[in-house]
Amino acid sequence: RLTHFLSQHVFFFMHACSAIKAAVLIQRWYRQYAARMEVRRRYTWNIFQSMEYADLQDQIKLYNFLGYLMDNFTRSSSERKLISHIFRENEVCRDAEWERYFSYTNIDVPDIYCGPRLTFPLDMDQVADLVEAFKNKQQLHSRYVLQLLLETWKLLRVLPNINRVSTCHSKEITICGDLHGQLEDLLLIFYKNGMPSLEKPYVFNGDFVDRGKDSMEILLILFAFLLVYPGNVYLNRGNHEDHIINLRYGFTKEVLSKYKLHGKRILKLLQKIFSWLPLVTVIDQRVLIVHGGVSDTTDLALIARYVSALRPPKKKTPSRINVYANSEHFHEMINFLHSPLLCHQILDLLWSDPMSQDGCIPNEVRGGGCYWGPDVTEDFLNRHNLQLIIRSHECKQDGYEFCHNRKVLTLFSASNYYEVGSNRGAFIRLGPDLVPYFVQYRATSMTRGLSFPQNVKRTEHTALKALRELLFVHKSDLLSAFQEIDKENTGLICLNDWGSAIERVLHLDLPWQVLHPQIVSSTKDGKLNYQGWFHDLALKKPRSEHIEQTMLETLYRHRSTLETIFRIVDTDNSGFITFEDFRQTLKLLSAYLKMEISDEVINELVISTDTNNDGSIDIDEFMEAFRLVDKSRLERGKSLLKLKQDCQSLPQETETPQTADSIAPQMSQCLTSQTADMPASNTADNACSQTANLAASHTEDNPASQTEDLCHISVAVPPQ
Repeated sequence: RLTHFLSQHVFFFMHACSAIKAAVLIQRWYRQYAARMEVRRRYTWNIFQSMEYADLQDQIKLYNFLGYLMDNFTRSSSERKLISHIFRENEVCRDAEWERYFSYTNIDVPDIYCGPRLTFPLDMDQVADLVEAFKNKQQLHSRYVLQLLLETWKLLRVLPNINRVSTCHSKEITICGDLHGQLEDLLLIFYKNGMPSLEKPYVFNGDFVDRGKDSMEILLILFAFLLVYPGNVYLNRGNHEDHIINLRYGFTKEVLSKYKLHGKRILKLLQKIFSWLPLVTVIDQRVLIVHGGVSDTTDLALIARYVSALRPPKKKTPSRINVYANSEHFHEMINFLHSPLLCHQILDLLWSDPMSQDGCIPNEVRGGGCYWGPDVTEDFLNRHNLQLIIRSHECKQDGYEFCHNRKVLTLFSASNYYEVGSNRGAFIRLGPDLVPYFVQYRATSMTRGLSFPQNVKRTEHTALKALRELLFVHKSDLLSAFQEIDKENTGLICLNDWGSAIERVLHLDLPWQVLHPQIVSSTKDGKLNYQGWFHDLALKKPRSEHIEQTMLETLYRHRSTLETIFRIVDTDNSGFITFEDFRQTLKLLSAYLKMEISDEVINELVISTDTNNDGSIDIDEFMEAFRLVDKSRLERGKSLLKLKQDCQSLPQETETPQTADSIAPQMSQCLTSQTADMPASNTADNACSQTANLAASHTEDNPASQTEDLCHISVAVPPQ
């Protein structure tokens, strides 16, 4: 019995030891796995942000260039004529004349129209019907759009420039960050938190438009609530509430596609509305809400007097006069509007970002505003007797983030901003105790069935595609860096030198040794043929052989600026420009880039861009002319497609389950390869990447699965 008893205990002891060893191995594997996924998540995020900020830099440079043309060229010059309509120099500025221009009374609503029919003044029932209509993908008729926008403009003209809000009249105030045209996020916020009402006030902190496909619907909903509850709905202006920014990031295109007949009038009215939006909201005299941030020169007393657009107005034709314009100090205000200090302060409020070190420096990453440190925050809060700054402007993976000793809070409400699964959105509730209560979410139902690794793979696919474009854009700089290392001119460099050179040029802080299998197709003895690597990433060849590759690379690098200039030149918003307009576009670009483009090259580009030979250039032809082609992926895709066709041509009885299984991953890879070579179509790219990533993810365990789409976190704000 004793022997049996001891043998049993020894057996259980050995079994327990084996279980502990297994648990230790599993734990070690999990930690390594989680670390790898975290590395992938971080470099994917860095790629997205670097691409976004580089594009913003180009936009600010273009904006400054257009302003330079307006200030330094005579009215008769071709450059001045080309862009003078942007700033509406010759347009009337009297409110009565504008109201006649925006009149909606001559627009008939046909009987077959089945969308919402608005009557003014609006009530809550009509706004609820409007929200429901947009939820069901209905479109509001242009007559009602103009009427709603006109009423909004009239209201904003009598509101103060700084919103003052108190929690004593309600239990909580809800604050939302960037929405960027993502109606799904706004609808989810209303579903979880309730719609704005007398008992439930809201503050929306700018960037309502651009990037997403439903910017117009978001604006109409927010403006409708503003009209019904002007004392309970507060709208701050963001850096994307600007006409020039909208030309680049999609809102202008969205409006013109949805309202082809009256889109131009709608855009003009929106431009005026944007210039009247307040910049700042203050809650209980203790919490400041601003879209971008502050600087060491920010003065709320100065901002309270006037809010202008990015470009300072001319003294004789100001683009915006606030409520002081009707007072006896009108002429004093006209001179005040031209103050460079004020314009810089407004740029700081719209464009700035916090940084970890002390001080205040120009924001060279975005190209506008500043970076401000904890010392600037402390000084600003003390001077204005505040305890917290809530700002937006930056996408955060969790939807929010504290910094500066928890005295600055970044809030971002557009979930899945870079890609489906890339980030959560968040909004906060703020009660009389001024303690933020956070609600996080992902609005897209597609992400609810995906694991954490699957979400990482989806976003990684899109980010790597963007990274390959960024590498090609800097081809000349990278070649110089590679050749400096390759002293003997062998055309080969080791992968360590390759990664170091890229980091010196791009400053992305990415793990290039980890990334190289994703963006390098082949190596020989651990060395890379960098000329062949660049050959794999090449521009689509034009029909004309006389256009230099370097010229095409330059045009590709500035293709977003080209598209913006295209829309500027397209004065009638037809989507087409003439050959002569295209020549003017290229001349304007050459002046902007300070480069020489000969008339011969311009003519060759015009002819090669008009692919359908109809004598004009549309936006699709325009952008297709500057498309990147990944040649190595294209060749692999063609080979795999041929393999698939060969397999399909085999007799049916020769196919076995093993053969079918071996073909499946090849077909998946083929789909991924073809995706990288397709024209810019986000829908197609997302669908193909989802198919490939899901197929690959089924073989992996999911220890880090995130199944909840909503969580609540209370965070205390430290006392002043």
